[in-house]
Amino acid sequence: YSISRKTGYKWSDRYEAEGRAGLVERSHAPEHCPHKIPEAVARAICEARRAHPAWGPRKLLPWLARREPTLRLPAASTAGDLLTREGLVKKRRRRRRYLHPGGVAPVTTQPNDIWTTDFKGHFRTGDGEYCYPLTVADLHSRFLLGCDALTSTKGREARPCFERLFREYGLPAAMRSDNGVPFASTGLHGLSQLNVWWMRLGIQHQRIRPASPQENGAHERMHRTLKREATRPSAATRRRQQVAFDRFRAIYNEERPHEALGDRTPASVYRPSRRALPERLPAVEYPGHYQVRFVCNAGTFRFKNHLLFIASALKQHSIGLEEVEDGIWSIYFCQILLARLDERDFVIRP
Repeated sequence: YSISRKTGYKWSDRYEAEGRAGLVERSHAPEHCPHKIPEAVARAICEARRAHPAWGPRKLLPWLARREPTLRLPAASTAGDLLTREGLVKKRRRRRRYLHPGGVAPVTTQPNDIWTTDFKGHFRTGDGEYCYPLTVADLHSRFLLGCDALTSTKGREARPCFERLFREYGLPAAMRSDNGVPFASTGLHGLSQLNVWWMRLGIQHQRIRPASPQENGAHERMHRTLKREATRPSAATRRRQQVAFDRFRAIYNEERPHEALGDRTPASVYRPSRRALPERLPAVEYPGHYQVRFVCNAGTFRFKNHLLFIASALKQHSIGLEEVEDGIWSIYFCQILLARLDERDFVIRP
């Protein structure tokens, strides 16, 4: 039968001991597996997943390592296999990867170089009211500075949120946002009352290109986590939704490891800015050869016997005009070149 003597005796012994049942194929799995996950470790990983169902193994393992340093944790791939076997992971459809040129990635060297801000898509709470979450984050440390459940995207609601953050954390060097309200408008240079206020505080406003959310990718990725962990399902009221946002913000900043930070938490990296919010807006100063004009409440200013409209967002502010050619004037607000004015037709052109 082309088998060894040892194999023949093995089958013979099995038949004598168990009869035909002894000839059934048996498992070839080893009786001892030295790299098997210990029961206590497997239980801890599964309990951590149940506590944070939106976290993957690369988040759960550093989180567990800080809480239970005595555990010998496996690799992320091994933990992922365990979660899959236990039915704690839902298989997602693989998405095709599209390449997009995008924009130049902003570079930061320390916290408060750039803050990012946006509105997470609105939704209804249990009582039927709309909720518009306004989020602000530090790009360098990924620290979620604020997440406020507002009733609209109007600037009069958003500005107090920024004032509170500026008082608590200081002023950033730049603010990065999309081109939606209240961060920008369709007027001259995209000026809005909110970004004009930022400019007066010495904050550079960086606007991404239209329809290019990938240029604010870190913030959009945070929104995905926020949506999954704090808005599904939505709370019964907007006040309770704010409680959910505050809870998410605390976990996101102080507990959740971030891969971009080497699995450190954002709170361990972030430091407040040294630039404090001034009690009064600093005066706008222009060089001596500029002609300074005051913009009235209608968004207009007078220049050489002409009443010219520039932007409603600049009302009660001063602008500076510099003659760059014969009859051609550059219009500045702070250090920002807004437009050009031609004396031949007195038309303001961006």
